[in-house]
Amino acid sequence: MDTQLTWYGQSAFKIVTPGGRVLLVDPWLTNPVFEKAKDELAALKHVDLILITHGHSDHVGNAVEIGKRTRAKLVATFDLADAVVKHLGYPAELAEADTIGHFGGELTLLDGDVKVLFVRAHHGSGVSADDRSGAKHGGAPGGFVITLRSGPTVYHTGDTDLFSDMSLVSRFHKIDVMLVCIGDHFTMGPARAAEAVGLVNPGEVNENRGANYSFEIMNCHEMTHLVPTVHTTV
Repeated sequence: MDTQLTWYGQSAFKIVTPGGRVLLVDPWLTNPVFEKAKDELAALKHVDLILITHGHSDHVGNAVEIGKRTRAKLVATFDLADAVVKHLGYPAELAEADTIGHFGGELTLLDGDVKVLFVRAHHGSGVSADDRSGAKHGGAPGGFVITLRSGPTVYHTGDTDLFSDMSLVSRFHKIDVMLVCIGDHFTMGPARAAEAVGLVNPGEVNENRGANYSFEIMNCHEMTHLVPTVHTTV
């Protein structure tokens, strides 16, 4: 089975591993550009892991709803996981030590099918239950290097600016696919994102633009051609 990579818009992705494990990263499926969100949410019957890069609502997204229904374990930094459990209601029993880590640490999950390395990002991470409540401390923002058994190694940058230590990612891991933010305004824009890609030197790149901005979305055929070892949909 090939690795399947589905982009929902914004920074939301689904990864299905060669072993059939299902991972969601920053699962804001109900973002303004994904018209099939209701159907996709209903179709998500099984999810193994939900990875959240930072606490902003457009990245936490539908994580709590999906986690409660599918019993997916939460993968996040200690501070972020604590905030998502206490302030947003993610089930505490699904956010325990085996899937919680911090920068520089790497978790081996799902019987070794998946490894997750926590890496830094330059952004914010406040957690808010709604627009009326103030932001709660959600730790520091980050990204993930996700290594799949018999599959690619994927670097999801989270929301970030360019910073020189991105070059360290490829010193320790050969990145096959880089999911890089490029929205500008709240994150680095195209020019700085291009420099980030140069620092990491991945095999292939997918550009994540903010949901309130224009998208340049490659269709499924183009993405499959660009990343021949990964079956991709948008």
